Amino acid sequence: MTTPLEVEPGVPGEPEAILQGVARIEGRSLWRISWTRLKRDKIAMAGGVVVVLLILMALFAPLIVKALGDPPNEFHQDLIDTQGGTLAPIGTFGGMSWHHLLGLEPVNGRDIFSRVVYGSRISLLIAFFATLLSVAIGTTMGIIAGFFGGWVDAVISRLMDMFLAFPLLVFAIALAGVMPDTAFGLQGNTLRVSLLVFIIGFFNWPYIGRIIRGQTLSLREREYVDAARSLGARRGYILFVEILPNLLGPILVYATLLIPTNILFEAALSFLGVGVRPPTATWGGMLSDAVAFYTMPHFMLWPGVAIFVTVLAFNLFGDGLRDALDPRAR
Repeated sequence: MTTPLEVEPGVPGEPEAILQGVARIEGRSLWRISWTRLKRDKIAMAGGVVVVLLILMALFAPLIVKALGDPPNEFHQDLIDTQGGTLAPIGTFGGMSWHHLLGLEPVNGRDIFSRVVYGSRISLLIAFFATLLSVAIGTTMGIIAGFFGGWVDAVISRLMDMFLAFPLLVFAIALAGVMPDTAFGLQGNTLRVSLLVFIIGFFNWPYIGRIIRGQTLSLREREYVDAARSLGARRGYILFVEILPNLLGPILVYATLLIPTNILFEAALSFLGVGVRPPTATWGGMLSDAVAFYTMPHFMLWPGVAIFVTVLAFNLFGDGLRDALDPRAR
């Protein structure tokens, strides 16, 4: 009895059919093999689906809110109980209804669903751009340190140690607290978002820099790099053609794991009052406002759930992507 052989992805064929030329063998790239492994990881794929849905929610927030809620800064004080003294929303579960899916905020009656949806735009925007900045700086510094070695490696490594020892949270609070409303040609929340992207991205690059440095130290000793040197290839060619493409896997994996960390950091800064200023909706800002109304758990529940689901989805997808790109790590 013959054993079926996969000649094409998902297409079994008999060895005799291959020998007779009826079936054909199709080669697969490493990226295609990795994608096949990733699809088999149901947990990682579920995390990836949630990530895609979160990105779509952030992109189409105005349409979603228009269809399912009210503007995020629109007051509904007529739906607030002003007679009981608590200023709580009228109705059960914080005023949840078909018109207000997640209820209303105390005192002003703003729609929580709309603010959670719009809050995803700020959190994901800052996290993505801060991660992009960290990856760009960390990859550049790491590949230079690992490839050239010697005093270049020593200087960059000590620079990484300095950044890792830097009290980032204290610096972020101090800098964001004294920043004026207008600077560098920017103003308002545009300036605040740019500042948060710079603080989070610029001071987090040593983490990915160390990973890229270690990978580069290993790759520069490979046979294909030696072959390129023996053929007279220049350093720029070796860096960008031979080494950098083989670093795309670790870069991609670490970027997916760095995004949730940046989301938590932005939420922490907004919770401490030095993030994006109100009335712009942010998840951390909503949690900060909910502290004063601890007797109304629904007010704190939904932004907390949004942060938890987002961070969990990115972490699950990042772990699955790491296993797919490097099966030896299992």
